[in-house]
Amino acid sequence: MAKAAHSEFHFLASDTVRDVVIGMSDGLTVPFALAAGLTGAAVGGGVIVTAGLAEIAAGAVAMGLGGYLAARTDAEHYRAEYRRELRETEETPDEERREVRQILTEQGLDRATADTVVEALSRDRHRWVDFMMRFELGLEKPDAARAPASALTIGLSYMVGGLIPLLPYMLVRDIGTALWASIALTLVALAVFGGVKGTLTGGKALRSALQTMVIGGIAAAVAFAIARAVSG
Repeated sequence: MAKAAHSEFHFLASDTVRDVVIGMSDGLTVPFALAAGLTGAAVGGGVIVTAGLAEIAAGAVAMGLGGYLAARTDAEHYRAEYRRELRETEETPDEERREVRQILTEQGLDRATADTVVEALSRDRHRWVDFMMRFELGLEKPDAARAPASALTIGLSYMVGGLIPLLPYMLVRDIGTALWASIALTLVALAVFGGVKGTLTGGKALRSALQTMVIGGIAAAVAFAIARAVSG
C-alpha cells in the first residue's frame, strides 16, 4: 500500500517579515499617536493632516535608512568574521580542527565519525570556514541585495501603516468624530496586523493581535493625554 507523501510547511521569508513588522508597527503607532496628540491640543484638521503626512514621509525615510544601514552592518560583520576564520584556519589549523570536532561530538557524533568529517572538511578551506561561520558563530551569509530591499520594505510598510490612522482626518471634517474613527480603524488594523504577524511567525494569532493593539493604544493615549494637559 502506497504511503501518502509527507509534506511540511516552513516559512522562509523571515527577513522580509521582520522588515514589514518593523515598518508597519511603527507606521501604525507613531502617526496614530501624533494625530491623537494634536487632536488633544485642539488644532485644526488641516494641521493634523499636514503634520501627519510630513511625519509619515520623514519616518519612512528614516526607518528605511535605518534598515539599510542595519543590513549593511550585518553584511560587513559577516565579511569581517569570515576573514578572521579564514586566517585562523591558515595560522592555527589544529585548533580549528579541534573546534570542529568538538561541535560534531556535541551534536552526538562518535569520535571516529567526527574525525572523518573533520578530515573531509579541512581539505576544502572555504567549506571549512563556512562550517565554522554557521555552527561556531551562528552566522548565515547575508543576501547581497538585502540592504536596498530592506530599506524599501520598511519604508513602504511605514507609509502604508501611517496612512491608516490619518485617513479619517482626510475624510471627516469634525475633529472629534475623526479621532474616534481613527481610533477604531487603527485598532482594527493593529489587530489584523498582529494576528497575521503571529500566524506567519508561528506564534498565537490572538495573543499577537491583542499585544499589538495594546501597545498602539497606549502610545496614542499617552500622546493624547500629554497634548491635552499641555494645551489645557
